[in-house]
Amino acid sequence: MPLHRTRSKASTFSATDDRWRALESRDPSATFFYSVRTTGVYCRPSCGARRARPEHVAFHETALAARQAGFRPCKRCRPDEAPAPERRAALVGDLCRCIDESDEIPSLAALAKRAKLSVFHTQRLFKATTGLTPREYAAERRAARARAGLREATSVTAAMVDAGYNSSGRFYEEADAILGMTPSRYRAGGAGEVITFATARGSLGHVLVARTTRGVCALLLGDSPKALALDLAQRFPRATLRRGDAPFARTVADAVLRIEEPQFASHLTLDVRGTSFQRRVWAALSRVPRGQTTTYSQLAASLGTPKSARAVAAACAANAIAVVVPCHRVVGKSGALTGYRWGLERKRALLEHEQREADIERTPAPRAAAAAPRAIRSAKERTTSPRRRG
Repeated sequence: MPLHRTRSKASTFSATDDRWRALESRDPSATFFYSVRTTGVYCRPSCGARRARPEHVAFHETALAARQAGFRPCKRCRPDEAPAPERRAALVGDLCRCIDESDEIPSLAALAKRAKLSVFHTQRLFKATTGLTPREYAAERRAARARAGLREATSVTAAMVDAGYNSSGRFYEEADAILGMTPSRYRAGGAGEVITFATARGSLGHVLVARTTRGVCALLLGDSPKALALDLAQRFPRATLRRGDAPFARTVADAVLRIEEPQFASHLTLDVRGTSFQRRVWAALSRVPRGQTTTYSQLAASLGTPKSARAVAAACAANAIAVVVPCHRVVGKSGALTGYRWGLERKRALLEHEQREADIERTPAPRAAAAAPRAIRSAKERTTSPRRRG
């Protein structure tokens, strides 16, 4: 009889030995699900619940298959929700490879089917890991292929097709955002783009302001005009750099005023260049109130990507428009000042200046504060002074 039971067990699990071993070891990398007939629930192999007897266990390829078989999700391991943290990176990495290798942008439904998750959970998991939705990631990858293709392909059309664009109209519509110039000019390495610049002196040292036909593309801080001009040339190696004329002085004055007294400055039109994620980070920075600070972790969390603090820090470092895009408002977890491209002393001075201005705005105006006592005294005098007789 014992021999018969052994053969029975072997025949039951002979095709699922690997899955049973994964279940016994609670392997977090296992991608299947299992159900227990006696409880009516289905779980992940990594579930910490008491292990069921082999004869009561059935295996399923997907959570949907387990539900269709009549089982309900375990309340402990929650197999109907996003997978455990240990598997998220691998799962999202697989989805990224799927997007990268596809000629057309895969639909969210197709990605969800590949991930064996619902459409909602696939979108949420992907964004929490990468900082972008699957469509935003696909668009950014397509833009990266377009940028690379324009430097290597035999023609603009060839680069467009290789990048995955099905329509030339869509490609040219997006060109300004992803290239910052026309495709033909980008193909020439930016040659022919004209950037006007000038330097001025402010409380933080020398300031360089650079503008294209689209708006201000760089606002740099430094110790000398020569070093700033060299920095600009390195950022735009193929562009034609021209010294600003007298009318350009107005743009420079507005930019300096945005640094010194931003509440009085007029609006600056910007030509912001960066990846989709970088632009999201810079937009989030602009929402940090003057006189307040945030951390890389808090900024990442505000974007819905709490694990992307390092990527957020890299985006801050890539910012070319100082102060107007306020990367100086990001500090360390302890509140200590951390690295700043244009120097910690400038960062400290900026934060102290903004804090003083914010304190002044919160304090009642002196005239208004003094007016109330005067009004009270005047009222008392009117009530206590004897009336004159005519």
